[in-house]
Amino acid sequence: MNVRPPIEASNPTAVLSVAFNNDSSCFAVGLESGICIFHTKSCLLKASRDFNAGIGLVQMMGMTNYLALVGGGKSPKFAMNRAVIWDDMKGKVALEISALSSVRGVQLGRERIVVVLQNSIRVYSFSKPPNLLHVYETADNLLGLCSLSSKTLAFPGRTVGQIQLVELSTGNVSIIPAHSSALKAIQLSPDGELLATASETGTLIRVYSTSNCAKVAELRRGIDPATIFSLAFSPSGAMLACTSDKSTLHIFDIPNTKRQSVNRSQHLGSSDAEPGKWGILGKLPLMPRVFSDVYSFTSAPFEAGDETMIGGIPFSEGTVLGTMRPAKGIIGWISEDSLAVVGAGKDARWEKFVLVDGENGKRVCVREGWKRYLGNT
Repeated sequence: MNVRPPIEASNPTAVLSVAFNNDSSCFAVGLESGICIFHTKSCLLKASRDFNAGIGLVQMMGMTNYLALVGGGKSPKFAMNRAVIWDDMKGKVALEISALSSVRGVQLGRERIVVVLQNSIRVYSFSKPPNLLHVYETADNLLGLCSLSSKTLAFPGRTVGQIQLVELSTGNVSIIPAHSSALKAIQLSPDGELLATASETGTLIRVYSTSNCAKVAELRRGIDPATIFSLAFSPSGAMLACTSDKSTLHIFDIPNTKRQSVNRSQHLGSSDAEPGKWGILGKLPLMPRVFSDVYSFTSAPFEAGDETMIGGIPFSEGTVLGTMRPAKGIIGWISEDSLAVVGAGKDARWEKFVLVDGENGKRVCVREGWKRYLGNT
């Protein structure tokens, strides 16, 4: 007779948030009890810190000892309207920024701290004390959408579906009318030269050049609406990966650019994108555009889970980080031919995928391994 109590009595290790650092070499997770950092390639634990309190958002700056933290969960470590820059080497708060409303997201650069609020983006100097440099108004941004590269900052515009693109060296702002419905995901390429966007419809992903705001590609994830979880460019910017609530990872070549992945050059021998899904049908005049759209060259299932609550708290769209639906399908490229997909929640998983040559010389995406990265969740 088994009289032992269940291990998951309170499930203190449920993951509230997960995010990759700037180059995706590591990913950091916020827990009801503190933070953990893992190596992306191996999913081995790099560091952890027990606060005995909840962290609803954690963002690691490169391979440095600085992390941005926001409290969350049932017993938050910090107030929801404070963005804390934590020095993990010294084990103490280095800087903190207070806002008038709940912090929805934080992005860290070597010179700037970007704090995302529901209706504004606030850019601070990375200094002590942080100086407020710019404030930009946005449409409702409960998801905390924002992407930062070394020279460009992208975030929602004041009008639903639009993107504001800021050139950091000059402060110049460009407006891109990306979608007619609300934005669900935005992501800059590692060099900041390309921007990928997706709306709440989730059928099309649009790619823009940040130098002139011209649309360089329109990629079709599918025909049925879906909730986009994550967008991520490969290190060279030649490919874009996408996940959604369809539990499918899609990988696209980026057409109409000079970028060439090694594999793409070997298989195609030109700068053209791989043929569309419908072949010759896509070239016929007057055919519906769905036949001529660029589709992913490979796809693979990933584990999205089906959680209805976390830590005993039902999900809400409210202002408390850690009670929203936990992030799933967050993508980080390990190299030009391998990537990881990680998720938060009770069933917090790391999955590694690789691109290999399949039949007829075409690249296919294969899951190489997976694990529940906290072990006892």
